[in-house]
Amino acid sequence: MKSKVYFIPTKDTDSLELINQKIGQLLKSSSLFDFIQPGYNVAVKIHFGEEGNTGFVNPKHVRIICNAIKEKRAKAFLSDANTLYRGRRLNSKDHLKLALEHDFTKDITGVDINIPDDTKAENIADIEINQKYIKSAKSARVFVEADAIVAVNHFKGHILTGFGGALKNIGMGCATRQGKLAQHCDIAPVVHLENCTGCGECKIACPADAITIENNKSRVNKAKCIGCASCLSACPTMAMFIDFKAGDEVQMKIAEYSLAALKGKEKKSGYINFAININKECDCWGADNPRIGPDVGILASLDPVSIDKASLDLVTKASGKDIFKEAHPEQDGLKQLKYAQDLGLGSLDYELIEI
Repeated sequence: MKSKVYFIPTKDTDSLELINQKIGQLLKSSSLFDFIQPGYNVAVKIHFGEEGNTGFVNPKHVRIICNAIKEKRAKAFLSDANTLYRGRRLNSKDHLKLALEHDFTKDITGVDINIPDDTKAENIADIEINQKYIKSAKSARVFVEADAIVAVNHFKGHILTGFGGALKNIGMGCATRQGKLAQHCDIAPVVHLENCTGCGECKIACPADAITIENNKSRVNKAKCIGCASCLSACPTMAMFIDFKAGDEVQMKIAEYSLAALKGKEKKSGYINFAININKECDCWGADNPRIGPDVGILASLDPVSIDKASLDLVTKASGKDIFKEAHPEQDGLKQLKYAQDLGLGSLDYELIEI
């Protein structure tokens, strides 16, 4: 049976108020939150955006979603896990401050924020899945202990997965820092020694302290590398190179980590994709990056695979080409979707219901 994906179109010229009206209409028409029972503690998985980046889902849109959850007589809270790289989202204290600076305040969203400190063992859950790449996943316990999850996702490009949507937000986003490292660790860059001048710009840019300068040449500690590609953009001589084919393995791990995060919540999770303000790169970038496609609309589904596939198809149709493949030619985002389908997370076959 095809999974149902509900869709309401938007335009670049739509006002915030109009988009909010459309979100409410989408949630009402789709009955997306019928799985939420009175008294449920619902984790709204969100990306609060990196400092300097404004591509994240507007907190005023998030309020409409949280209000709809509360109408089910359930409690909603916003949450995300900390990052591997240096920045404002590296630890819970600074991450929370940044979220509030980005207007994810209770006054605006109507709910509290819970960003767990995963340096404390009690905030980490080991989830046994015994899959090809990941045997035991380390996820933030706050998502495991929640009664339900609602993933609010900004659909955009990504340097390692082609695009990022529901699966990326759940798989990578619910993982602790150790879990994120497990997903990234096989994509360390190599150094073209003939091009390397030993200037140290890559060492300065590296957020994981994975690069040293030895004999006037850069050296990468693969055990520390998180595959963020910061060194590539910093290198003035193009001496740093990442085998982006390794992104295939990252995509498989994201799917397996999604399986772990959703374990026990197969019928207690919902997904909302904002295919608007579609950027070339992830919201983790510390600056706004180029828009590469027109606004398409907002989608809702109980199936994370179907909603990502529908989002991809709609964006491709509206753009007249595969903008994500054009932006990241080495990546094929369908691989994560196909593998997620094989894992039983959802279906590539969907029925699109336009509101």
